[in-house]
Amino acid sequence: MPLLDVDHLTIDIPTEGGLLHAVNDVSFTLERGETLAIVGESGSGKSLTSLALMDLLPSKAIRRARSLRFDGIDLQAASERDKENLRGDRMAMIFQEPMTSLNPAYTIGDQLAEALRRHRKVDRKTARDRAVHLLERVGITAAASRLGQYPHQLSGGLRQRVMIAMGLMCEPDLIIADEPTTALDVTIQAQILKLLRDLQQEFGMALILVTHDLGVVARVATKVAVMYAGRLVETGPVEAVFGAPSHPYTRGLLRAIPVPGRTRPGEPLGTIPGQVPSLVGPLSGCSFRNRCDHAQDACASEIPDRTVTPGHRMACILDPVQTWAEAPALALDDRRPQ
Repeated sequence: MPLLDVDHLTIDIPTEGGLLHAVNDVSFTLERGETLAIVGESGSGKSLTSLALMDLLPSKAIRRARSLRFDGIDLQAASERDKENLRGDRMAMIFQEPMTSLNPAYTIGDQLAEALRRHRKVDRKTARDRAVHLLERVGITAAASRLGQYPHQLSGGLRQRVMIAMGLMCEPDLIIADEPTTALDVTIQAQILKLLRDLQQEFGMALILVTHDLGVVARVATKVAVMYAGRLVETGPVEAVFGAPSHPYTRGLLRAIPVPGRTRPGEPLGTIPGQVPSLVGPLSGCSFRNRCDHAQDACASEIPDRTVTPGHRMACILDPVQTWAEAPALALDDRRPQ
């Protein structure tokens, strides 16, 4: 039984212009110790998918799924108290912007200790010792002195490390990291990614990494789910998806990445023309067809998922053999940031 089983997750949000279909029939599984990266452009539904797992969606959002289970627990049928007991304990989330996620009115120490005292019923000293240990583990020097500081007294990189430590306070089985390297410089990004990978191996956690950066995916993920306009258009092991990208959108994303040693200085990168279509109102066919060089009349009809190779699937009418012939002939190691 997988640790996380998401089957046909759909999220609709009522708006003045009609019903916004933010997430459409998303399905995936995650085993213990695995890392799943959900990638795609801004507005593709990545963050809403992760928030749906934690039941932290906006109040107007309508969440439906054929199955939504965590370690055998039905998250749709669970009571509010049961979900509160899971959040921060067995399921934790590192939010996208730590400055707005950390409470500016409370010290770092109080915010770190809160989850452990809530779920483990420990005393203040035990919670404080755990907080100091984890701050040191995520690479923060003089950790004990940081407990009395407020978020505004820390740099962006330090706040992100505090968020990671906060997620680890109760040693969760699953951590969801939503754009954990956004707005950080390249050196700090590399440190945060290495930290997440090391901590995952140390604690045996499953990790969902939400990002738009395929270079990040190459470094840390075991599986990747490419998301476009609320739907997963390609999923599979990182080696399979990067080695034989089969959906035109995936290929477009890969062409936009400079490859060390192959992309010459000043050489233009690939682009994806057009814009993401509106997801308000009735939807039909492939949402990428208005930007796709291979669009056909059949793309306006329902597009089923197809198996490319075992474990590697895509939502496209093209023959995978045809798409492989046009895919960038680059090994996975070529995609890894240097």
